[in-house]
Amino acid sequence: MEKYEFVTNTPDETGSFSYRLAQRLSPGDVITLEGDLGAGKTTFTKGLAKGLGITRTVNSPTFTIIKEYKGSLPLYHMDVYRLEHSDEDLGFDEYFNGEGVTVVEWAHLIKDQLPQDRLTIKIEHQGDMKRKITVTPIGERYQHLCEELFSE
Repeated sequence: MEKYEFVTNTPDETGSFSYRLAQRLSPGDVITLEGDLGAGKTTFTKGLAKGLGITRTVNSPTFTIIKEYKGSLPLYHMDVYRLEHSDEDLGFDEYFNGEGVTVVEWAHLIKDQLPQDRLTIKIEHQGDMKRKITVTPIGERYQHLCEELFSE
């Protein structure tokens, strides 16, 4: 499995990357985000939302679990941090197989419910504003998407 790694030096650079990614997304795409608190998962999602033409303010759905936004494609933004010990079926498949793009923060907590094919993104602190971003495509669709995105 090929991985793509790069460093951003500001939140704007992180948002710019996710904005460019959004231009290549299709209905049913699933992106999982991992990283410590404050690493930039929500900053990433804000750039993605902007790239999907979403004008509403995007923030982490920590207490609601799922927030939906309307844009050129719907964005389903999930924060499953509070589900760590829950085996309850919350109908994630409806989102994963829906007409929009799904972003899942803390996805490792629901790994058994995730679709097999997805784009996994890990964001790590490298300093005050600097972040290391590792993108791992799982499945042929996401491999092609990364080849296109990283050949720019």
